[in-house]
Amino acid sequence: MPPTTQRAPRARAAALLCAASVLVVPAPTAPAPDPAPQGPAGSPPSWTAAPAPGGGKAPTAEDRSSFYLEGAPGAVLEDKLTVVNRGDRRLAVELSGSTPWISLAARRVTVPPRTRADVPLTVTVPAGTAPGDRSAVVTASGDGRRVPVPMAVRVAGTALAALSVEHVRVSGTGRDAVIHYALVNRGNITLAPRLTIRAEGLFGQVLRRQAAGAPTALAPGESVRLAERWPEAPRLDRVRVRVTATMPDGTGAAAYGSYTPLPWLRPAFAGAAGLVAALGVVRGVRRRRSARSRADHLEEGS
Repeated sequence: MPPTTQRAPRARAAALLCAASVLVVPAPTAPAPDPAPQGPAGSPPSWTAAPAPGGGKAPTAEDRSSFYLEGAPGAVLEDKLTVVNRGDRRLAVELSGSTPWISLAARRVTVPPRTRADVPLTVTVPAGTAPGDRSAVVTASGDGRRVPVPMAVRVAGTALAALSVEHVRVSGTGRDAVIHYALVNRGNITLAPRLTIRAEGLFGQVLRRQAAGAPTALAPGESVRLAERWPEAPRLDRVRVRVTATMPDGTGAAAYGSYTPLPWLRPAFAGAAGLVAALGVVRGVRRRRSARSRADHLEEGS
């Protein structure tokens, strides 16, 4: 659950960071969330780092695995990082933020055995910052491990959801066919689109399904290239492939690509299309001549 966002003047934030003390309390007996790999032989890691639970409670596996903060330009947002030492010796951990927006009450904490340290932090959103989503990381390093804790910051303002689908193409043939395409987030908020792939051949629809590789979070300015296997692709057809990305509010974007499995079929299809067009012209000329002939006969008989 996202934390309750708190705002404070810059002076208060500075006083907080200067006067704040890192709270050290007994470590919980239940495992805390940990995004890093486990220790040797699958054993739990000796220490973890994660956003602090609310109310000063001990962290559990159900707590947050990342920070989420929201505020207007100029706001100062507050939260805490919890470092849990489950080992039987003192642990020294270095803390850092990936952006100047992040200020930590301590850059280095020493956590006694079987205790945890709650480290206050603030995120200062610069005045004049454009609205939208930003991503950052708070990293804890110690005892040969680095634990990154993701952070999402939403700057209040007018949200712009703008997504484009690009570079749709198909490689391979038959069971080896693969549909390639790219998604680009051109807005200012993180997007989680639903993707649909359709394909129409000369004789009707040959594919319609949800794409399996839809990103769960596409950050502003981020682009991703995706590929979808198509083992049931037709071997003798000329196909138009459409990839559609739909937002939760119903808006979306689409792009097209063509697929002809055998290159020599392209001129054949073109020739066939030309022949069909020519036959249509001939039939039209014949119908007009026939109509004119009937009209002449009617005039002669009158």
